[in-house]
Amino acid sequence: MDLPVMPPVSPMLAKPVSGIPAGMQYEAKWDGFRVIVFRDGTEVEIASRTTKSLSRYFPEVIAAVRDELPSRCVVDGEIVIAHDGRLHFEELLERIHPADSRVRTLAERTPASLVTFDLLALGSDSLLREPQAARREALVAALRTAGPPVYTAPATTDQELAQRWFTQFEGAGLDGVIAKPLDLPYRPGDRVMFKVKHARTADCVVAGYRLHKSGPVVGSLLLGLHDDTGQLQHVGVCASFPMARRHALVEELAPLRMDDAGEHPWGAWTDEEAHATRRMPGGPSRWSGGKDLSWVPLRPERVCEVAYDHMEGSRFRHTAQFRRWRPDRTPESCTYAQLEEPVGYDLGELLRD
Repeated sequence: MDLPVMPPVSPMLAKPVSGIPAGMQYEAKWDGFRVIVFRDGTEVEIASRTTKSLSRYFPEVIAAVRDELPSRCVVDGEIVIAHDGRLHFEELLERIHPADSRVRTLAERTPASLVTFDLLALGSDSLLREPQAARREALVAALRTAGPPVYTAPATTDQELAQRWFTQFEGAGLDGVIAKPLDLPYRPGDRVMFKVKHARTADCVVAGYRLHKSGPVVGSLLLGLHDDTGQLQHVGVCASFPMARRHALVEELAPLRMDDAGEHPWGAWTDEEAHATRRMPGGPSRWSGGKDLSWVPLRPERVCEVAYDHMEGSRFRHTAQFRRWRPDRTPESCTYAQLEEPVGYDLGELLRD
């Protein structure tokens, strides 16, 4: 491979802001695997946000790149799995599997797509120093004949339209809007774009905690919500506490600690079959990298309010943020019914645009 922009390249990143800024290029914030794709003839490399190779996990995307992208190019984009009108992030996670046979089975069963939104190189030319507006124009021209499963992300400079996208697209599984200054060159690894994400709150049962990697202090609180049958389901974690707060939480939660988890709603977490529900708080995962995911069970009697952006199925898509304790709420009142349901939006409409 001999391209004007060679791996490794860290993608340009965005910093969070509270509102959509004026005078920029706007795109949907896709919920998939961020990738930089390098193509030089038949040679293709798909690199992750951390510059690790993802090529072996997406053979159908490799084939699509050879069929649909220019013969020599470097593009920034997102690998997504979309069907039934929305994105499915959990199905992407299933691809990170050591068995090639499993990867290829999933590639046929739930094929992935590549959504492109920036062009870093074309032919023998590097476009890194070109402004965002020029790179966007070049991307649209270079991919004008590309077809599914390769797409060019819709973009606009209309702030009002971007605001409508922010509301509409969530129903298809997207989680906000990205704003890019029109004169911005491509700056690998720098947070120079802007992202506006959805933020909501929920009252959750605190049913346990994990220890922090630095020692015997709280790393994250394990959160639960009751389903329609009254069962307490694990919905995610909240974290990002200052170190002093982590120490204080150990003492604060000590009266709720359970020596025997047998009576805990999640007492079956060591059962492999239980993990098939993806609602158990412990056990290994493809992304844990051998980390200790053991947890301290607590009597599920305390309620806290957390901020979250959106759901992935029955769980919080990202780590939630602790807001405050809610002594006025009972654990039984913490149900899925409190969660806001975004208005549905057919992802196919967006990709056809």
